[in-house]
Amino acid sequence: MKTLLRPLAALELLFIFPAVLFMSAVFFRSIQPIQLEPAHTAQRIVDWYAGRPHLGLWVLLVALPLAVFAIGSATLARHWRSNQQFRASVLQLLGFARAQAAAFLIAGTTTVAAAILVVVAVHVLTD
Repeated sequence: MKTLLRPLAALELLFIFPAVLFMSAVFFRSIQPIQLEPAHTAQRIVDWYAGRPHLGLWVLLVALPLAVFAIGSATLARHWRSNQQFRASVLQLLGFARAQAAAFLIAGTTTVAAAILVVVAVHVLTD
């Protein structure tokens, strides 16, 4: 089982890449005018997906991420059942997260605030 985890992880990365590319393109085309780079290239990527709804939408944005979700869920469930060390590590991690919940919330809200400030700054600079 352990020998299959790395190739499976690589396969999942390969399967999820087209959806990540599309979502990144949607983001990059929205942060500046389409005439500028990287928004222009991002718009071309979005147009390519839009021009091929069966491949772009159904295969690359639905079927492959769904396959990653199904394969990943089954693999993690199987790994949970067969690996005592994995179970202990996850439970230890959850215990740590629970004990440090306030610090994690502060870190999360700080990260979200930074992301919001970056988006606002980019918006102000491009207007």
